[in-house]
Amino acid sequence: MLNWTYQFDICAFLDNHQYQGEHHSFECLLGAGALHRLECNAGNAFERLQQMHAEHGDWLFGHLGYDLKNELFPLTSEHPDPVGFSDMFFFVPEVVILLGKDAIHIGVHGDDHAKLWEAIVNQPFAGWVGVQSPFQTWQRFSKPEYIGIIEQLKQHILRGDCYEINFCQQFYGENVKLIPLRLYEELCAASPNPFSAYYKCIDKYLLCASPERYLRKEGDRLLSQPIKGTMARHKFDASQDEQRKEQLQKSAKDRSENVMVVDLVRNDLAMVCEEGSVQVDELFGIYSFPQVHQMISTISGTLRNDLSWVDAIKATFPMGSMTGAPKRRVMELIEKYEAVKRGIFSGAVGYITPDADFDFNVVIRSILYNETTGYVSWLAGGGITFYSDPQQEYEESLLKAKAIRQVFGEAEKESFRDVEARWNKPTEGQ
Repeated sequence: MLNWTYQFDICAFLDNHQYQGEHHSFECLLGAGALHRLECNAGNAFERLQQMHAEHGDWLFGHLGYDLKNELFPLTSEHPDPVGFSDMFFFVPEVVILLGKDAIHIGVHGDDHAKLWEAIVNQPFAGWVGVQSPFQTWQRFSKPEYIGIIEQLKQHILRGDCYEINFCQQFYGENVKLIPLRLYEELCAASPNPFSAYYKCIDKYLLCASPERYLRKEGDRLLSQPIKGTMARHKFDASQDEQRKEQLQKSAKDRSENVMVVDLVRNDLAMVCEEGSVQVDELFGIYSFPQVHQMISTISGTLRNDLSWVDAIKATFPMGSMTGAPKRRVMELIEKYEAVKRGIFSGAVGYITPDADFDFNVVIRSILYNETTGYVSWLAGGGITFYSDPQQEYEESLLKAKAIRQVFGEAEKESFRDVEARWNKPTEGQ
């Protein structure tokens, strides 16, 4: 099916990888081809999205970029964006395919279901590797630079500017030739996660292995599941792996991060939910993924009947797990200390149904690629509190990028190449 999607300039494939959690939506969901599309930057993007859904009353697939914050808050973004995703992109697909537990559902305009099925089944498999040739990987901050920034952020916390802040660093390559679909398959083989996505917008690709849900709407119920708290798994010893799980469960630092984002999500949901309906369904839940154990909490509420589904997104975006608290101030600090625009990273990819239900992930653990320029990028980081150890935060950021490093053949390196060489080779925006 994914080989078959190569004929389309636009497609979104959302894969649950058979994680059968309590709040499971679909196993696999594909939207391919674009009958109608909306591409815009912050300004009146959410209004245009609502108008698009009202006009067509159909499935929508697409993304919310991090810099939509500039529409929701009095903020700006001045950093370069070498990948170039727009702040918002949604499309009405030509084809919708839903893989259920025991059936495949095909939605297509016109009476071509059987013909489409035959085309997919007979599509030859293209067995190329994801990376066509080796390339150099650069790191935006050196280790001393990264640690120095964490120390500065801790001073902001000490002064009372914020309680917790999510800080990310970028890894990138230039003039890279990739086969995005093959690379996505390799990424999923290394790290199959419940909110994975293969997403193509003309010449820009998102290859996503996210474990995190941003926001789901089903009927009048809203559900958010922020992640804060990460522990590397032990590959070879089950008892030690279990000990690490327990260590994460008891970690005061991770609990403090997690409860802060839970309070932030509760506050965001309370702005659009019925009074008294916002609740914490699970606090400090520990879930295991191929590389890491994660601490995940679940918060839900009932959307007020005088508000729309777009209001729910506007009240909660960007997600607290990728900003910190208080949200506006930490986004100002993120702009000050990070070096590139996040773009689609720490935004969301997902779908909206004809009935205005939706489900969006958090775009983390992801490869961003511009096929035209050959620029490939991925970001990683974590939540910084006063109790954060800068050395451990640096190591955690590398851990979170481990699956991507494996795909690019970088997993065995202790660090990335010295960035001094990069400063002697300025690129656009530096």
